[in-house]
Amino acid sequence: MRNKIRIIGGQWRSRILTFPDGADLRPTSDRIRETVFNWLGQDMSGRSCLDLFAGSGAMGFEAASRGAESVVMVESNAAVLQALKFNLGKLGAERIELVAMDALKFVDSDRRRFNVIFLDPPYRLNLLPKLLPRLDSNLAEEGLVYLESDSFREPDEDWLVWRKGRAGTVHYELLKSKKNG
Repeated sequence: MRNKIRIIGGQWRSRILTFPDGADLRPTSDRIRETVFNWLGQDMSGRSCLDLFAGSGAMGFEAASRGAESVVMVESNAAVLQALKFNLGKLGAERIELVAMDALKFVDSDRRRFNVIFLDPPYRLNLLPKLLPRLDSNLAEEGLVYLESDSFREPDEDWLVWRKGRAGTVHYELLKSKKNG
């Protein structure tokens, strides 16, 4: 099913969403999403989520489908944004806000706090070392950061690895900030 994702849980369970071709578009697999939402809890009610580098929107749509109070998806690619807008309309997803902006600029300029931040930047850009130190102003107390990358990284002294897993070449982790609970 190339260029398609299936929402695996919640009100939009089994709905199929499409997205354009792109070298850096790697939708989070069903297997990984299932694991991550088992860790986070199947019911996301009352939580606010930030999906930086939204891409296909797999994580953001999944969170909204499971009842997240709000989801902000940040994407800078115009073609990908169009697909996200189309899928938003297809689902009638009113609790999702699309932001057309570079992810680093968004983190530096937006001061909303989120319970869960999904980070899945293009691997080739190696942005995680630049992003993680900037997230404190966007992470709610007791908030979690989901990372997806091509290798496990040693967290710096500000982060605690709460859970981690691997599926093929994809490494994924949930981090807790030591600074804000």
